[in-house]
Amino acid sequence: MKSGMKDKVEGKLHEAKGKIKEVAGKVSGNPDLEAEGTDEKVSGKIQEKVGQIKTVLGK
Repeated sequence: MKSGMKDKVEGKLHEAKGKIKEVAGKVSGNPDLEAEGTDEKVSGKIQEKVGQIKTVLGK
């Protein structure tokens, strides 16, 4: 698998895990878990964008 595609897939995975943690934190009233989920979701989006850029550049 090319690097760009790998980053896109891993980014989507982190984004999904982050969303789950964020919702679990809200439901359980745990602000630390909610913040951790938000951070992971954002980093997943960034990694996905990096993958898109790599795909466009052919890396």
